[in-house]
Amino acid sequence: MSTLQDKYSGVITAAQSAGIANLQVQEQDGILYVSGNASNTAAKDAVWNALGAIDSTYSASDINLDVQVAGLAAGASLTVATDESNLNIRQEPSTEAAVVGKAAKGASVTLIEQTSDDWWKVKNADGQEGYAYSRYLKA
Repeated sequence: MSTLQDKYSGVITAAQSAGIANLQVQEQDGILYVSGNASNTAAKDAVWNALGAIDSTYSASDINLDVQVAGLAAGASLTVATDESNLNIRQEPSTEAAVVGKAAKGASVTLIEQTSDDWWKVKNADGQEGYAYSRYLKA
């Protein structure tokens, strides 16, 4: 068993028990790459929670989580699940990009596309379209 599997065994176990298929975990240049297919957003959250248990200082830049959530088609309604603040909707899929809109905690947004695992293109109630961090969206 490799040190990678030792280090991330909790993540691998959580991902497998959450039902993530085609699971792949690798580390390169200090970035953890996790990919697979999830049946729902809760399965994806299980991976995030397991990562947090290993290292609470993880930021999005340390992890490339590419888990596509099945059954979420364009037009799906998603709920904003931020801790307290509004969710920023950005012009480009990057925290550096300009904020073009916001959605309040608990508000609904419409999925346009799962552009990547970290960033989904959404439209808010005001009709503003842009990219939101998928960690804060629930189906």
